[in-house]
Amino acid sequence: MKRASGLLLAALSLLLGGCDMVTMNPTGDIALQQRNLILFSVGVMLLIIVPVMVLTVLFAYRYRWSNPHKIYDPTFDHSTKLELVIWSCPLLIIIALSAVTWTSTHLLDPFRPLDRIAPGKPVTADMKPLNVQAVALDWKWLFIYPDLGIATVNELALPVDTPVRFAITSSDQFNTFYAPTLAGMIYAMPTMRSELNAVLNKPGESWGYSGNYTGRGYSDMRFKLRGFESADFDRWTAEVRASGANLDQGKLIELVKPSEKAPVMKFAAAEPGLFDRVLNRCVEPGQPCMVDVMRHDMQRGGGDPNDPHMGSGMPPGREAEPLTGDKPKPALEKAPEEKGVGPNVTAPAHGH
Repeated sequence: MKRASGLLLAALSLLLGGCDMVTMNPTGDIALQQRNLILFSVGVMLLIIVPVMVLTVLFAYRYRWSNPHKIYDPTFDHSTKLELVIWSCPLLIIIALSAVTWTSTHLLDPFRPLDRIAPGKPVTADMKPLNVQAVALDWKWLFIYPDLGIATVNELALPVDTPVRFAITSSDQFNTFYAPTLAGMIYAMPTMRSELNAVLNKPGESWGYSGNYTGRGYSDMRFKLRGFESADFDRWTAEVRASGANLDQGKLIELVKPSEKAPVMKFAAAEPGLFDRVLNRCVEPGQPCMVDVMRHDMQRGGGDPNDPHMGSGMPPGREAEPLTGDKPKPALEKAPEEKGVGPNVTAPAHGH
């Protein structure tokens, strides 16, 4: 018996050895505050859950059928003390959770500039944030460093104790930018610019990914998050600049095309304005940018929504064509010869 128990514990240890609760072990101050908020909320809720579970077992044991000392009082219908406890405890917990949620919602607003890089370390006037433009592609992540003039694919490097301001968008599908050790999950949406202010406090490596299912390549849509000390980050920047490759409009058109298990890519120079091209859906040459179309419409119609020409050059919302290539045809609209055939897995085996 002891040997079997030992083998079971060893097997459980091996299974749990691959688990890494990165959400509960963050390396960034924003993620740390979010972790503490989760722990506080769970702890407060357990103040009700644990007593209820204990009292359920206690009442079942005390008032069991076989207990000769149990008290049966069919006339009992009210207890002021009992109702005071039943109603006041959950009410106090709801008040506490509401107060903490209200304050943390504003303090942890992703659009809100950081006022500290760590507990007891406020952001000073000489701390310039690092700007990073994150673009969710199918199925990979593009990171552009406009201040440094470089770009990477599926690798995000950040200096520790430096405020970082992310601008986030997507090429064609709704994704979520999520680096558990850095900060919370932020939507990356086509034609929309989102923002995240965060900071890393410890060097090291972890992973980030999209938390929104987007098709066959979704499971491999991951990026490596690397935290460096200031000197090491400068060396990493020099390494990227020595890669020799350039990210221009032509290369961006190639990256926008769907691909699976994309390797890490580094670009020594990134053409300015590429993020805005994805945001305004004008990646390919000749495509009108949304911002230019809207500006032209405003100049023509003065903002009159009844103008029949208003928005005539805008992509038609959900029916818009993808940034590159043709729009895929739904399966229900395909002819039988376009669908192809597969093996019949339900046919009976030979001889039956």
